Amino acid sequence: MAESVSALLRERTAEKNHRMLGFSVAALIFLVDQVTKYIVTYPLDLQQRRVMQLFEIFDLRWVENYGVSMGFLTAGTDTGRWLLVALTAAISIGVTFWLWREKRRDDTIALALVLGGAIGNIVDRVRYGYVVDFADLHFGDWRPFLIFNVADAAITIGVLLLLFRALLTRERKAPHKET
Repeated sequence: MAESVSALLRERTAEKNHRMLGFSVAALIFLVDQVTKYIVTYPLDLQQRRVMQLFEIFDLRWVENYGVSMGFLTAGTDTGRWLLVALTAAISIGVTFWLWREKRRDDTIALALVLGGAIGNIVDRVRYGYVVDFADLHFGDWRPFLIFNVADAAITIGVLLLLFRALLTRERKAPHKET
Protein backbone atom coordinates (compact mmCIF):
# COMPACT_ATOMS: atom_id res chain seq x y z
CA MET A 1 0.00 0.00 0.00
CA ALA A 2 2.76 2.44 0.98
CA GLU A 3 4.61 1.63 -2.25
CA SER A 4 1.57 2.44 -4.39
CA VAL A 5 1.01 5.75 -2.57
CA SER A 6 4.69 6.61 -3.01
CA ALA A 7 4.52 5.73 -6.72
CA LEU A 8 1.40 7.87 -7.13
CA LEU A 9 3.11 10.83 -5.43
CA ARG A 10 6.17 10.46 -7.68
CA GLU A 11 3.91 10.36 -10.75
CA ARG A 12 2.04 13.51 -9.65
CA THR A 13 5.32 15.32 -8.95
CA ALA A 14 6.62 14.35 -12.41
CA GLU A 15 3.38 15.63 -13.99
CA LYS A 16 3.75 18.96 -12.17
CA ASN A 17 7.37 19.22 -13.29
CA HIS A 18 6.35 18.48 -16.89
CA ARG A 19 3.66 21.15 -16.71
CA MET A 20 6.10 23.69 -15.29
CA LEU A 21 8.60 22.82 -18.03
CA GLY A 22 5.90 23.00 -20.70
CA PHE A 23 4.53 26.37 -19.67
CA SER A 24 8.07 27.73 -19.25
CA VAL A 25 9.02 26.63 -22.77
CA ALA A 26 5.78 28.14 -24.14
CA ALA A 27 6.53 31.44 -22.38
CA LEU A 28 10.10 31.44 -23.70
CA ILE A 29 8.95 30.80 -27.29
CA PHE A 30 6.36 33.58 -26.97
CA LEU A 31 8.97 35.99 -25.59
CA VAL A 32 11.59 35.22 -28.27
CA ASP A 33 8.93 35.50 -30.98
CA GLN A 34 7.71 38.88 -29.79
CA VAL A 35 11.24 40.26 -29.27
CA THR A 36 12.34 39.25 -32.79
CA LYS A 37 9.18 40.75 -34.28
CA TYR A 38 9.80 43.96 -32.33
CA ILE A 39 13.40 44.14 -33.58
CA VAL A 40 12.48 43.71 -37.25
CA THR A 41 9.53 46.09 -36.95
CA TYR A 42 11.07 48.97 -35.03
CA PRO A 43 14.89 49.11 -34.72
CA LEU A 44 15.46 47.54 -38.17
CA ASP A 45 12.40 49.26 -39.71
CA LEU A 46 11.95 46.30 -42.04
CA GLN A 47 8.45 47.44 -42.94
CA GLN A 48 9.99 50.40 -44.79
CA ARG A 49 13.15 48.65 -46.01
CA ARG A 50 11.19 45.58 -47.20
CA VAL A 51 14.31 43.34 -47.58
CA MET A 52 17.67 43.01 -45.87
CA GLN A 53 20.11 40.40 -47.13
CA LEU A 54 21.99 38.91 -44.19
CA PHE A 55 23.58 35.87 -45.80
CA GLU A 56 23.68 34.32 -49.24
CA ILE A 57 20.82 32.01 -48.24
CA PHE A 58 18.95 34.09 -45.65
CA ASP A 59 17.18 37.44 -45.91
CA LEU A 60 14.92 39.42 -43.67
CA ARG A 61 11.85 40.18 -45.78
CA TRP A 62 8.75 42.01 -44.52
CA VAL A 63 5.50 40.10 -45.03
CA GLU A 64 2.13 40.86 -43.50
CA ASN A 65 0.45 37.47 -43.21
CA TYR A 66 -3.34 37.79 -43.10
CA GLY A 67 -3.92 34.03 -43.16
CA VAL A 68 -2.53 30.90 -41.63
CA SER A 69 -0.05 28.39 -43.05
CA MET A 70 0.46 28.48 -46.81
CA GLY A 71 -2.14 31.22 -47.30
CA PHE A 72 -5.08 29.17 -46.04
CA LEU A 73 -7.92 30.95 -44.26
CA THR A 74 -6.87 34.42 -45.37
CA ALA A 75 -8.77 37.02 -43.36
CA GLY A 76 -9.56 39.88 -45.73
CA THR A 77 -12.07 41.59 -43.44
CA ASP A 78 -12.25 42.55 -39.77
CA THR A 79 -14.84 39.82 -39.25
CA GLY A 80 -12.50 37.29 -40.85
CA ARG A 81 -9.64 38.53 -38.70
CA TRP A 82 -11.58 38.07 -35.45
CA LEU A 83 -12.93 34.69 -36.55
CA LEU A 84 -9.34 33.63 -37.19
CA VAL A 85 -8.34 34.95 -33.75
CA ALA A 86 -11.21 32.98 -32.20
CA LEU A 87 -10.32 29.80 -34.10
CA THR A 88 -6.63 29.94 -33.21
CA ALA A 89 -7.47 30.86 -29.59
CA ALA A 90 -9.79 27.83 -29.37
CA ILE A 91 -7.02 25.60 -30.73
CA SER A 92 -4.58 27.14 -28.21
CA ILE A 93 -6.99 26.41 -25.37
CA GLY A 94 -7.22 22.80 -26.56
CA VAL A 95 -3.42 22.56 -26.68
CA THR A 96 -3.24 24.05 -23.16
CA PHE A 97 -5.56 21.35 -21.80
CA TRP A 98 -3.61 18.66 -23.64
CA LEU A 99 -0.34 20.02 -22.25
CA TRP A 100 -1.84 20.11 -18.73
CA ARG A 101 -2.82 16.43 -18.94
CA GLU A 102 0.23 15.17 -20.85
CA LYS A 103 2.41 12.72 -18.94
CA ARG A 104 5.25 12.33 -21.45
CA ARG A 105 7.98 14.93 -21.19
CA ASP A 106 8.80 14.92 -24.92
CA ASP A 107 5.17 15.51 -25.87
CA THR A 108 4.94 18.26 -23.26
CA ILE A 109 7.83 20.09 -24.91
CA ALA A 110 6.31 19.65 -28.38
CA LEU A 111 2.96 20.98 -27.16
CA ALA A 112 4.73 23.91 -25.49
CA LEU A 113 6.37 24.84 -28.81
CA VAL A 114 2.95 24.84 -30.48
CA LEU A 115 1.32 26.81 -27.66
CA GLY A 116 4.02 29.49 -27.40
CA GLY A 117 4.05 29.98 -31.17
CA ALA A 118 0.27 30.10 -31.44
CA ILE A 119 -0.02 32.73 -28.72
CA GLY A 120 2.71 34.81 -30.39
CA ASN A 121 0.82 34.83 -33.68
CA ILE A 122 -2.51 35.51 -31.96
CA VAL A 123 -1.03 38.60 -30.27
CA ASP A 124 0.15 39.90 -33.67
CA ARG A 125 -3.24 39.32 -35.26
CA VAL A 126 -5.00 41.14 -32.40
CA ARG A 127 -2.50 44.02 -32.37
CA TYR A 128 -1.90 44.57 -36.09
CA GLY A 129 -4.57 42.60 -37.93
CA TYR A 130 -1.85 40.39 -39.46
CA VAL A 131 1.08 38.26 -38.39
CA VAL A 132 4.58 39.70 -38.91
CA ASP A 133 6.64 37.25 -40.98
CA PHE A 134 10.24 38.03 -41.86
CA ALA A 135 12.57 35.00 -42.10
CA ASP A 136 13.33 34.10 -45.71
CA LEU A 137 15.51 31.01 -46.12
CA HIS A 138 16.33 30.39 -49.77
CA PHE A 139 18.84 28.74 -52.06
CA GLY A 140 19.11 30.97 -55.08
CA ASP A 141 15.56 31.40 -56.36
CA TRP A 142 14.40 28.18 -54.67
CA ARG A 143 12.51 28.82 -51.44
CA PRO A 144 11.75 25.55 -49.64
CA PHE A 145 9.76 27.43 -46.99
CA LEU A 146 7.34 30.29 -47.01
CA ILE A 147 8.56 33.41 -45.24
CA PHE A 148 8.09 32.70 -41.54
CA ASN A 149 8.79 33.86 -37.98
CA VAL A 150 9.89 32.27 -34.70
CA ALA A 151 6.30 31.35 -33.80
CA ASP A 152 5.77 29.58 -37.14
CA ALA A 153 9.02 27.65 -36.72
CA ALA A 154 8.08 26.60 -33.17
CA ILE A 155 4.60 25.47 -34.24
CA THR A 156 6.01 23.48 -37.15
CA ILE A 157 8.70 21.81 -35.05
CA GLY A 158 6.20 21.00 -32.28
CA VAL A 159 3.68 19.46 -34.68
CA LEU A 160 6.42 17.44 -36.42
CA LEU A 161 7.69 16.12 -33.08
CA LEU A 162 4.17 15.04 -32.12
CA LEU A 163 3.63 13.38 -35.51
CA PHE A 164 6.98 11.58 -35.49
CA ARG A 165 6.39 10.23 -32.01
CA ALA A 166 2.85 9.15 -32.86
CA LEU A 167 3.90 7.47 -36.10
CA LEU A 168 7.30 6.05 -35.21
CA THR A 169 6.96 4.89 -31.64
CA ARG A 170 4.58 2.34 -30.32
CA GLU A 171 3.52 1.88 -26.75
CA ARG A 172 4.36 -1.55 -25.43
CA LYS A 173 1.24 -3.53 -24.73
CA ALA A 174 0.91 -5.40 -21.49
CA PRO A 175 1.31 -9.16 -21.94
CA HIS A 176 -1.99 -10.90 -22.57
CA LYS A 177 -3.03 -13.09 -19.65
CA GLU A 178 -4.76 -16.31 -20.48
CA THR A 179 -7.70 -17.26 -18.32
